Amino acid sequence: MANDTLLELVDAAAGELGLVAPTTVIDSTIAQTQQYLRLINAAGRELCRVHEWQALQVEYRFTTQYLTTTGTVVSGSPIVTAIPTTAALAAGTWQAVGTGINQDTYISTVDSGTQVTLTQNATASGTAQAITFAQTKYTLPSPFDRSVDNTQWDKSKHWIMLGPETQQQTEWLKSGYIATGPRIRYYFQDGYLQLWPPVTSNEYLGLNYITNNWVIATGGTSPTKTKFTVDTDTCVFPNRLMVLALKLKLFEIKGFDTTALYRDYTAQLGIAKANDSGSQTLSMAPTPSDILVGWDNVPDSGYGT
Repeated sequence: MANDTLLELVDAAAGELGLVAPTTVIDSTIAQTQQYLRLINAAGRELCRVHEWQALQVEYRFTTQYLTTTGTVVSGSPIVTAIPTTAALAAGTWQAVGTGINQDTYISTVDSGTQVTLTQNATASGTAQAITFAQTKYTLPSPFDRSVDNTQWDKSKHWIMLGPETQQQTEWLKSGYIATGPRIRYYFQDGYLQLWPPVTSNEYLGLNYITNNWVIATGGTSPTKTKFTVDTDTCVFPNRLMVLALKLKLFEIKGFDTTALYRDYTAQLGIAKANDSGSQTLSMAPTPSDILVGWDNVPDSGYGT
């Protein structure tokens, strides 16, 4: 069953408080109605942050990008020339790996179809030597709010990625002698999902995240907006929770006693969180399952023949 619209939610809250119910919310010029709109939008944004709601969980999948090529480097210079093509490269998000190129060296600028400038000078010279460029910074989806813990996987190798690394660990990896290993490490910085070490193969990676979209546009089935903008918009949160959230915020802003409203709101919030996606059945004496043939699963007869 679809949730109530913005207008219906505001109408219910106003009616329960004995106030005049508006006939429109978004286009209303009445100050009280505009306050309803701002308060219910604030309530929705806050609810996004208090729980990993199943309706807000999104899967993010991508394949790492790299380019194995050749180029000419000169000791003491950051410029790499004679690259067959730079079409796939981008400044700021791609690292360079090769002889005479220090670790943690990014492309500073893509100068032409055959030349790039790096963020560090080369320490050795070489002509037409092998160089690998790897993208290590990946733009997060626009509705990204926060990642879901322990969902970051290298799906190609079936290994969970290590992280998120702290700033101290990140600098140790980028600057220390022991900087690489078989596992991909990750961290979030500057609006990017950043990987270490540079991945020089096409790896299929993924994570789950919580979107900041909680409003369902009129006629839609999934959240695509961060606030109500049309009277007929709905949202992912239960009707009763939204009505109580609006009433509570209105009483708070007016300076009224909120004891009863806060009790009702927290009760409905607890119910909504508990019923959102179900809970595991916990055993008081858990035992690992048997995946091989043993006394517990040997057939009574036939033995598989």
